[in-house]
Amino acid sequence: MTGTRIAALGHYQPAKVLTNEDLAALVDTSDEWIRTRVGIRTRHVAGPEEPVDELAAQAGAKALASAGVAPQDVDLVLVATSTAIDRSPNMAARVAAKLGMGSPATMDVNVVCSGFTHALAIADHAVRAGSAERALVIGADKMAEIADWTDRSTCVLVGDGAGAAVVEAGDEQGIGPVLWGSVPDMGHAVRIEGTPPRFAQEGQSVYRWATTQLPPIARRVCEKAGVTPEELAAVVLHQANLRIIEPVAAKIGAVNAVIARDVIDSGNTSAASIPMALSKLVERREIPSGAPVLLFGFGGNLSYAGQVIRCP
Repeated sequence: MTGTRIAALGHYQPAKVLTNEDLAALVDTSDEWIRTRVGIRTRHVAGPEEPVDELAAQAGAKALASAGVAPQDVDLVLVATSTAIDRSPNMAARVAAKLGMGSPATMDVNVVCSGFTHALAIADHAVRAGSAERALVIGADKMAEIADWTDRSTCVLVGDGAGAAVVEAGDEQGIGPVLWGSVPDMGHAVRIEGTPPRFAQEGQSVYRWATTQLPPIARRVCEKAGVTPEELAAVVLHQANLRIIEPVAAKIGAVNAVIARDVIDSGNTSAASIPMALSKLVERREIPSGAPVLLFGFGGNLSYAGQVIRCP
């Protein structure tokens, strides 16, 4: 088995921005109410001409360009999403077609908010086992399409976007071992159900679980990677809610780390949130190349998955 690394990242967001003031015209809310409770100021919303695969392809193309990799040199495409309406061709196959790839394996991964970190682990395993040489891993979601725009407790949270990573073999292990799991009997706390599908959650249950149960799990992710929380250069949690991100990051003990807070400008973009936030931090050069970064996804199914990666 060989090592793996993230060679490059990319992200994409639709042009349309929805502000808190815009939402106040739709439901009984205000800018102060939203910022106080979830920390969000704006979010991007895709139109009907931008389905999930289009968001994913835009982010994927940017990641490939940044890595200097031709689409034909990718032999595995993984798209983490829970908002794709169409079943076949799946989003990964549509992305491969849009980007002009040859004959890659194409799989969608639905683990909702922790989908990207699950998919990254799958790509890591595939490359290290020799099943693939280079993978394109994308988190893409169109949460606005499944939002209930009459429910102020959930519609204020969501946004649309995509983030992508190119994973390839390396001399050293740049993607640490994954720690993943779930709480199946609490899966009902986050739901995307019905026809048409709609997003709903039990906010207080999710908040209590995230702020009490997840910090020790995240510290175990660091232990598996042989890194202490104090050594982390950055922490990129699922961008669910600023009131979850900040206490969880504090309890992890990453006192020297940059904490991703992209939720402020992008809202909760589900599987897109971690790669998009990481891509922006790297683009702004806020993390040194080669520095350890904790990625930790959590949410739907009450699933979680995390790993420590080395910044590209």
